[in-house]
Amino acid sequence: MLALAARMLRFRMGGFIATFVALLFGALIVMGCGGLMETALRNNAPPSRLAQADVLVNGNRSYVVPHSGEDAETVVLPEQVPLPAGLADKVRAVPGVRDVVAERTLEAAVLRDGRPVGPAEGKAKAHGWESAALTPYGLASGAAPKGADEVVLDSALAAAAGAKTGDQVQITASGGTATYRLSGIARPENRRTVDEPTLFFSTGQAERLARPAGAIATLGVMVAPGTDSGAVRDRIAKALDGQPVQIVTGDDRGAVEDPLVLTGKQKMIIMSAVFGGMATMVAVFIVSSTIGLAVQQRRREFALMRAIGATPGQLRRMLLGETLLVTVVSAAIAWVAGPVLSEALLGQLVEAGLVSGAVEFSMGWIPTLAASVAMLLTSVLGGWLGARRAVSAKPTEALAEAALQQKWLTKTRLGFALVFLGGTAALATVTMMVFDGTIAAATAGPGVIVAVIGLALISPGLTKVLLRWFAVPLRRFVGVDGQLALLNSEVRALRVAAVATPVMLAVGFATGNVYLQTTLVDASQRAFVENLRADAVLTAPAGGIDPELLSRVRDIKGVAGASLYTTSTGFVERPFDSSQDDGGLPLQGVSADGVAQTLTARTTDGNLAGLTGNSVALTEQKARELRLGIGDGLTLRMGDRSTLEVRLVAVFEGRDGYPMGLMPADTLAAHTTNGLPGQILVRAGEGGEHLTAALAAVAKTQPGVAVVDRDALVEAHSTGMETMAWINYLLGGAIVAYAAISVINSLIMSTHNRRRELGLQRLSGATKAQVMRMAAVEAGLVSAIGVVLGTVAAATALIPFSIAAADSLMPSGPIWIYLAITSTVTAITVGATLAPTWAALKIRPIEAARAAD
Repeated sequence: MLALAARMLRFRMGGFIATFVALLFGALIVMGCGGLMETALRNNAPPSRLAQADVLVNGNRSYVVPHSGEDAETVVLPEQVPLPAGLADKVRAVPGVRDVVAERTLEAAVLRDGRPVGPAEGKAKAHGWESAALTPYGLASGAAPKGADEVVLDSALAAAAGAKTGDQVQITASGGTATYRLSGIARPENRRTVDEPTLFFSTGQAERLARPAGAIATLGVMVAPGTDSGAVRDRIAKALDGQPVQIVTGDDRGAVEDPLVLTGKQKMIIMSAVFGGMATMVAVFIVSSTIGLAVQQRRREFALMRAIGATPGQLRRMLLGETLLVTVVSAAIAWVAGPVLSEALLGQLVEAGLVSGAVEFSMGWIPTLAASVAMLLTSVLGGWLGARRAVSAKPTEALAEAALQQKWLTKTRLGFALVFLGGTAALATVTMMVFDGTIAAATAGPGVIVAVIGLALISPGLTKVLLRWFAVPLRRFVGVDGQLALLNSEVRALRVAAVATPVMLAVGFATGNVYLQTTLVDASQRAFVENLRADAVLTAPAGGIDPELLSRVRDIKGVAGASLYTTSTGFVERPFDSSQDDGGLPLQGVSADGVAQTLTARTTDGNLAGLTGNSVALTEQKARELRLGIGDGLTLRMGDRSTLEVRLVAVFEGRDGYPMGLMPADTLAAHTTNGLPGQILVRAGEGGEHLTAALAAVAKTQPGVAVVDRDALVEAHSTGMETMAWINYLLGGAIVAYAAISVINSLIMSTHNRRRELGLQRLSGATKAQVMRMAAVEAGLVSAIGVVLGTVAAATALIPFSIAAADSLMPSGPIWIYLAITSTVTAITVGATLAPTWAALKIRPIEAARAAD
């Protein structure tokens, strides 16, 4: 039967090409997500700046979120975790350690004419000169910084500042700006590269500028010659047992240089797992439907083979052989092209700022083999399901069914349809009734796929119903050609459903994915904006803003109120927070005597004036979930890993599903990487029409400080959400493109197999124009059915999510997105129908009439 299967390729090339395309693109998408997953799990990030250190000791940023049962999740803390005092001496005493260098890291910016210069938006990483021993940097000119007023810049920063050795340069760091003498210029040696801009203060100045003063970020350990670094690492771990540190060697050192290596790992794992799972489901669905359509169109062929003595087992083996031949070819091509696609996806994640550029792409044989096996199983299962009735029916029954194709609903199909439609209802109920806010997306996203599958299983019946609905208005506007198209569609409802299903998948997934993200971004942004009353914002280029500016801002005429402002994330450890998700509790640091004027936080209990020292104010929903009242205490795990006992002083209104805590700005800032507030919020009062100019005059006394309007703060808040949304668009778009390819695939295959029918119409007197008009009406019907069902599938997830996340029945987002999706899919459907129809009409009618059906 394998030999027969190979020969059949010549006569059924169209169906085999369609199956090949479906398998190839399915394998590519699954392999692409698999490559991202392996890259994230390996997370190899070779060090660049700290490459000279054999072992690095860093504050441990991994934190296990308190959960009940086995649901505990490990997250990466958002702030730098400083090392405990005295740790360097303990490490230095470990056998095999040659030297230990204390690495201090702080954010800085080099100014030119009061504005930051250089790459990375002017931000640079500053260190003490002793850290240069850990780096590939060497002095290209000048000397090392010795005094508090000296600095060394890397060559890129010096060029951006237009400075040479001996010149004076302005540098902002730790909330202040000072002038330094450029004592030297450093350049990486031996053709090494360091991606981030770097500068070096003298050791004493770095100690003074660190927050808190003298804080150490990392210990760089050089081992004695001939000593194994792994063994030294184990000894250090034993010596520091019980300390909140992370000890790394090899490529793991790259994560110490760039925290995005750690945070990006989690994001990449989640994205690749979610979209990989969705891509697999979509691939299984599309491949199975494509093979099923190809088999369905060969029912007459199978019936004739049964009539001449072929057994069902022989037909199954023949079909299995055909499928295996196509699968092997598509898997071989995907094996080569899959890593290319996966690396391109990684590049997009790096460009969007979600993943560190230091992470090396890794894709071995496991994801490629897994994708190949998945496609093999899918193709075999799809072929078996599609051929089950065709190869098992009696020859006379098979011939009758091949001609009429009326029976489609079986007990098995109905059972699966009820399961998936029931799952759709369950996910919609959970989304709407159980979850609030952005977490509702966890159940809304899969709901679209489940709904599409459920509707696809009963799509022939739904197609017949929709055809009857569409027939009533269409008969008034179409002529004889349209009437014939309606009759053809009603008689071939099963085939119409088969080609409308990919249209439904493309519309449903595209609409659901896009509007899910637009609603998510809009709801989060609305919750933030509703809480913001400030008219202007003062920001520093790097390292935070000087808190002493606050009093000077308040003295400006026309200022109704001003508040320091910073953000971070904490985790509630006591009392136990059963509703706490892996994202933690968003925290905003404010000034007690300015928060009422700059934020719309309407208290329902307590007073925001009590936000001093170790205190917190919570939204009503969060306080209710924690069962806390005014004066009660709670324990927070801060972003820098330290624990803080705080007292609840106020409860304020907040949008359900968007928990938040307010803390004193100085308290919260002390637990952030920079150690200082990030901005000053300003509210204008009477006579505040010249507020911006007055603020700018004050800002000039602190070089580098800028005055922006509230839109800049809103935009900064939305950047992260929009970036995540853009990545969802990218990965979701790949799946939608796959569905669109399936639409083209199915329509070309379906139209190609109607050559005999079209030839007979031509022989009976129909002109080419009439046949093309008939085909256009049929394509319009397919599009309409697919769009309606796809919209219904998307609505089953979007409406519950909109209610849960935005208290709205309709999702957020411009209507033109939906119109663009539906019009694009319609254009693809019509084009993929008319092009092969036109090609078929070029064949002489008598030859087309003799073609195989």
